[in-house]
Formats: sequence, C-alpha cells, structure tokens
Amino acid sequence: MSDSNPISTRNAPIQTADVSKADPSTDLENGLCQIPSQKEGQVKNIIQVETVRGLKSRHTQMIAIGGAIGTGLFIGSGESLSIGGPLFLLLGYSLLTLLVFCIVTATTEFSSFLPVRGSSVAYFGHRFVSSSMGFALGWMYYYVFAITVPSEITAAALVIDYWPSPVNIAVWITIMLVVIVGLNCFPVKVYGETEFWFASIKVIGIIGLFIMALVITCGGGPNYKAIGFAYWHSPGATNEYIVSGASGRLVAFIATLRFSVYIFAFTPELLVITAGEMQNPRQNLPTAGRRFFIRLVIFYILGAFLIGLICPSNNNQLLGGSSDASASPWAIAAKDAGIKGLDSVINVVILLSAWSAGNSWLYLATRTLYSMATLGTAPKIFKRCTASGVPYMSLGFTSLFSLLAYMNVSSSAATVFNWFVNLVNSGAYVSWVCVCVIYIRFRKATVAQGLDVAGLPYRSMFQPYAAYFAGCVIFLLLWLNGFTVFFPEQWDTSTFVTSYVGIPIFVIFYLGHRLYTGRGGPWLIPCEEVDLVTGIAEIVAAEVPASRRSGRWFEGFKIMFG
Repeated sequence: MSDSNPISTRNAPIQTADVSKADPSTDLENGLCQIPSQKEGQVKNIIQVETVRGLKSRHTQMIAIGGAIGTGLFIGSGESLSIGGPLFLLLGYSLLTLLVFCIVTATTEFSSFLPVRGSSVAYFGHRFVSSSMGFALGWMYYYVFAITVPSEITAAALVIDYWPSPVNIAVWITIMLVVIVGLNCFPVKVYGETEFWFASIKVIGIIGLFIMALVITCGGGPNYKAIGFAYWHSPGATNEYIVSGASGRLVAFIATLRFSVYIFAFTPELLVITAGEMQNPRQNLPTAGRRFFIRLVIFYILGAFLIGLICPSNNNQLLGGSSDASASPWAIAAKDAGIKGLDSVINVVILLSAWSAGNSWLYLATRTLYSMATLGTAPKIFKRCTASGVPYMSLGFTSLFSLLAYMNVSSSAATVFNWFVNLVNSGAYVSWVCVCVIYIRFRKATVAQGLDVAGLPYRSMFQPYAAYFAGCVIFLLLWLNGFTVFFPEQWDTSTFVTSYVGIPIFVIFYLGHRLYTGRGGPWLIPCEEVDLVTGIAEIVAAEVPASRRSGRWFEGFKIMFG
C-alpha cells in the first residue's frame, strides 16, 4: 500500500510503532499452517492457509442480523408475551436493545481498532485483560456457540411437527445438518453470499409480518375486526406471575426480561468474529455496528409492540417450545383473523430462520475454535485450513456437537429446546459482563499510552459510561437468571442447573488456566503494558481506499441490506 493511502496517513502514529518484538506465536496475523517436512521431519511453513477476508460489509451485517432473527423472535416472543403481557414485552425488549447497544458500541470500538484474522472477544480478553480471561471466554464461547446449532435445529423440528408427516423427525434433522455443515465447507465468500440471501428472506418475511399486523389491527382481515389496543385492556397490559399483586407484576417483568435474552444473545459477538474475514474492516465494521443497532430497534422493539397488538397474552397456544408451531403469536394472529393458509407460510419463514441461524452459529463456533488454536489456547490442529481459507479441522470437530439435535428422537423437542435456551442465556450474561470489562481495560490503555483518539476507526460518544451501566445491569440479571425456582413450590433442578451453569464453567476455566500455567500472569495486565501495537501496521497496509471498493450497487438499501 502506498503512502498516499488516506488510512495510512490517518493512523501514522500507530504504523511507526515498533512491532519487531511481537511474539509470532500469539500474533493472529501469522495464520500459517505448519506441517512436518517429509524429508527432514522438521516443521516448516509450507503454504499460507489462513482464513480469508472474503466477507463484504453487506455479508457481515446480514450474517449478524440473520443470527439474531432466529426462532426466539418468532416463537420465544410468544412465551415472553404470555408471562408479562404486551407492556412488559415491549419494555423488556426495549431495555435489552439498550443493553445490546452498549455492548455493540464497545465491541465495535476495540474490534475495528484491531480486526485481526481469527478475532474474537476471547482474543481481546487475552490481549487487553489477562490470558486466563481469554482462555476461559474462548472455551465458554465455543461450547455455547456449538450447542446453539442443535438448539436451532431443535426449534426447526418443532416447526416441522406442525405438518402431519409419516417421515421420522430424524430424517429432517439429518437433511438440515447436511445443508448447514455443507454450506460451511465452502469458502467464506460463498458462505457469506448464501447467508446474505438467507437472511434477506427472513428480513422480508419480518416486514411482511409487520404489514400483516398493521392490517389486522386496523380491521383489514377477512373478519373485518379492528383490534386496536383491545388486548392491552383485556386481558390487560401487564400480567402477574407466580405471586399476585404488585410483587407478581415485578416478577413477571423480570421473568419476561430474563426469557427474552435468548433472542438477543451473542448477536454483538457475531460482528467481532466476522471482522477477521471482512474486507476493509476498519472502514466497514463501524458502519456495520451502527446499522446493526438500527435493525435491532426496527425488528425487535417494533416487532414486540405489534405482537402485543395482535395476540392476547392469555391465549392458551402461547406455550414456548410447544410442539404446535402455532405457538408463534404471528401464526395465532393470522389464524384468528381468518387468513387461510398464512399460518403455514409463517411457519415456513420460521423454519428458514432456524435453518439460517443454525448456519450462522456453526460459522461462529468454528471461527471461535480456530481463533483459540491460533492464539495457542486450543490444540494447534484446529488451525489447519483449506487452500480457500476454511478451517476444516475446526469445522469437522464442531459439527459433532450438532448431533445433539438427535435428542429430539427420544425426548420432547419442547423440553430439549428449553434446556438449550437456559444454557445460552447463562453464557450470554457472562459474555456481556466480560465484554464490558474488556472494553474498560482497552479504554484505559488508550489513555495511559497516549493513543491519538482521532486516529481510531470508531469511538462512541456514550462510552465508557455505557459499558459501566450495561455491566452493572447485566451482572444483576446474571444472578436473577433462575430466580423463579426459589419461590415456594417452584423448585426445578434442571432449570436451576441450566440457568446458572455458565458461572461455574467460566470460573473453572479461568482458575484452571491460572493454576496450570503458573498463575497465568497478572489478574489484570497493567494499562501501560497492554499490547496496542502488534498487527496494526499489517491491517492498515491491507486496507483499500474507499474510492476503489466495489459492491456499491445496493446503495439505495444501505440501511436495511447494506
């Protein structure tokens, strides 16, 4: 890259830093696969087999929003509505969107500063906080991402059961697994393009549901019944849960908030990991982060509001994880309005959503394992990539977790799905608290080392206050995750274990790493010693000026699809 590159000029102070002392064993930019020489039996760098920056900005953004638009938004929202009522559903989604905004601005700032190949939140935890945090986060992320794939397949199995069929569910699970794993075997550019269109279908489907909701609310359905805010008056805007009175309403709100986390869980982390394979990440990632938040507001807050208008919270079909796919409030509304056949169309969209989300989560889990292997916290064999940049050993091993979906053959799909929901929520809380800690350490390191703020690709005006706020609220929610089991006659061992298992798992990984590696270094890397240099020069040099970038054909739909 010539010196005329505007990005290089903007980041000149960073480029001139000394990187000669960097440890190549921990530099994710190396990405070389080492294999034994046949003649000498020595390890040599044969070919460069690193992941490839084949994802365009539109790919990255749609992968992120595609992972977010899963079964939780279609079916899980129904259980949240039945627990808290339309007002608590709207308030819960609004608060969670605010928290996710705080997390996204934090992750966008430090990941756009250092968008290395194989980047992940665990990598930044290792680099900005401590090696033990990076190790614990990496393996926690990995197991949660890996089990989310069978979770989405399980949800898809619930939808398939809507249509009577003599075909055993194991056949459909096999078909879904083959397609999901097969798509991840292609180069990331092909995967990104496929997921872009998959996610686009889901987005179009969501928009169609919004239109349907407005039509039904205004009395445009076949029954010509104008609903308006009728369901906010009867059965009511809020519900009581477990106990009665004001205490019951408070419990209902917290329970609604807790259950709704599954819909938002790990969506910010998707942007961080795709940064490692994004073209021009220091330019595109800030844009992706800003547009991602806008989509959360549109899809989740507006969606929650419309759901509360078209479906009563006391509908007996609103049973999260029900074997009847009409448990989706959208399908219930279409059926109640007398629109024939639309419930089946909605279930097709839900099925595609689960399929697409499973595709995204397998990609995420695979890259997480690859990142750990490159960092040295997982076996080196998982660094191996194909010539096109697919980490095939990580993909093959991670795909084995997807076989958990076959539990549906012998157990209730609803029960299995709820297990997965609790496990994912537990990991999400731990992850977001750690993101806030990582960002605060990064922010303090930039101040301590006198980094030129004007040279950063992105810095939010709401930070670091947003990180402190989100960290405190999420830490509180972490301990409230399974609070309902402590009420009289509400104890359930499986709910308790799955609600809190993420805490001991993280602690065991963290302390185990410190003990195994001789205390694992300092609890917190001093701000003056945080590495803000290694890899920056190479990243900046690889950037392409904005005038030379391609893919501008979708300019008119940048906010929704760009």
